[in-house]
Amino acid sequence: MAKIIVIDDDRSISESLELYLSEEGHEVMTANTGTDGLNMVLQTSPDIVILDIRLPDIDGFTVLEDLKEENVEAKVIMITAHHDMDTTIKAMKEGAFDYIHKPINIDELDIAIQKAINTLEMEKKIDGLLTEPSRSFKVGDIIGTGKAMLDIFKTIGVVTQSKTTVLIQGESGTGKELIAKVIHNNTSPTEPYIAINCSAIVDTLLESELFGHEKGSFTGAINRKPGKFELARHGTVFLDEISEMSLNLQAKLLRVLQEMEFERVGGKDRVKVNARIIAATNKDMKTLVEEGKFRDDLYYRLNIVTINIPPLRERREDIPMIVDYLLKKINRDLHKNIVGVSKEMMDVFMKYGWPGNVRELENILVRAAVVAKGQVLGHEDFPDLLGGTQVTRVPAEPAGEEEGTGFETLDEIEERHIRRVIAKVGRNKGEICEILGISRPTLERKLEKYGIHFD
Repeated sequence: MAKIIVIDDDRSISESLELYLSEEGHEVMTANTGTDGLNMVLQTSPDIVILDIRLPDIDGFTVLEDLKEENVEAKVIMITAHHDMDTTIKAMKEGAFDYIHKPINIDELDIAIQKAINTLEMEKKIDGLLTEPSRSFKVGDIIGTGKAMLDIFKTIGVVTQSKTTVLIQGESGTGKELIAKVIHNNTSPTEPYIAINCSAIVDTLLESELFGHEKGSFTGAINRKPGKFELARHGTVFLDEISEMSLNLQAKLLRVLQEMEFERVGGKDRVKVNARIIAATNKDMKTLVEEGKFRDDLYYRLNIVTINIPPLRERREDIPMIVDYLLKKINRDLHKNIVGVSKEMMDVFMKYGWPGNVRELENILVRAAVVAKGQVLGHEDFPDLLGGTQVTRVPAEPAGEEEGTGFETLDEIEERHIRRVIAKVGRNKGEICEILGISRPTLERKLEKYGIHFD
C-alpha cells in the first residue's frame, strides 16, 4: 500500500478520500491549502499526491511546479471540477502522473493509484529491471552482434575500399537505407548522399529526377535541371525500392551502369557518372527476374555485391541492444529520461514476430515513451502490443498438453490466473486482492469482465 497526501480545500472531499483510502490500506494525510500541502509533502516524502488545481492560496499548478523543482519523486494525480481541454493538457505537460475530473469516480481513482504504485515499484527496483547495462552508441550505428550482422559488417568493410555497385535486400523496416548511409560515410563522407524512392515518383518524372533535363525538353521545363546522378558528384545515389522501376527506365539505368555516363532528358551532352550506386528492395529480385518483371542483365549489374539483411525475428539476440540504442535516441529527440524496459516486456519483445522489423520496434517504443509515467517501460505502456487483436498477439510460452501450444492474449492469461487464485483460496475476496495486488473495486470489475460469479 502507499503513503498518500490529499491536498484539497473542500474538506468534505478530503475527508471522504481519507476515509476511503485508509480503508483500502493506504496511509493518508490531508491538507486544505497549497502551502500546507507542499510543506507536508517535503516533510513526509509520500508516494502519491492527490492535488486539487483550485486552492485558496496558490493553485495546484504552482504546487506541481514547486514539487518538480524540489525533485520530489511522488506521483501527482491532479483533480479539478473543470473539464476544459487546455487545463487537462497543461496538467499532463507540467508532469502530472494522471488527471481526474470531479465529481471523482472512485474506480478511476483506484486505477490511477494502482498505476502510480506499480510505477513506483518499478522505479525502486530499477537496477533489477533493466535488461542490459547501458552502452555507448552514436547516431547512425548499425546494432547487432549475431553472425548475420557481423557478416554484414565485414561486407561493408570490403565494399568501402572501392565504388562498386551494391544491392541491399531485406524486408521493410530492416534498415536498408541505414546500411547505405554507413557505406557512404565510410567511403566519401564529405560528398553528397542522395536518396530517391523509385516507387514514390511516376515513371515519366523519375527519368528527369535521375538524369536531369534540358530547358524546353518538355512542358514545364523552363530551365536546365541537373539530375540525382549529377548532383551526387563523387558521393552516393541510393535507389530505394528499385524493383518498382519500369522496364523502360531499367534499360536506361543499365546503359548508365555499363557506360558510366548519361544524357539529360532532351539533351545531347554526355555527363559522366562519378557516384556510387546503391540499390535496395524488399522483394525477391530473382523471382522478379524469373517472372519477367525485372531485367536480368540489370540485376546482374546491380548484384555485384549483395547485402541480405535478416528480419528482426531471425536475430532476436540483438533485440535488447537495439532497444537500448533506440531508447537513447528517443530520449534525445523527445527530451525524455527513459532508462530501460522491464524484463517482463523484454520477454514479450523476444517472443513477438515483429512483422514491421526494427521500424515497428522503434515506433512502439516512441509511443510508449510519449505516454510513460515512469523511467522504466512496463506492460502498461504497450497496450497495442499486448492487446487481443490479431496483429498484436504474442506467442505464449511453450505449454503442456493441457494448455496447448497456440496463442493467448493478455486478457486470457489474466482470466486464467484469476481463476487459479480463486480455486486455491476460495471466496475470500480480501485474500484474492492481496495475492493479485489489486483493490476490491478492481477485483469486482475483473470478475464481471470475465463472467466469474461466486455461487
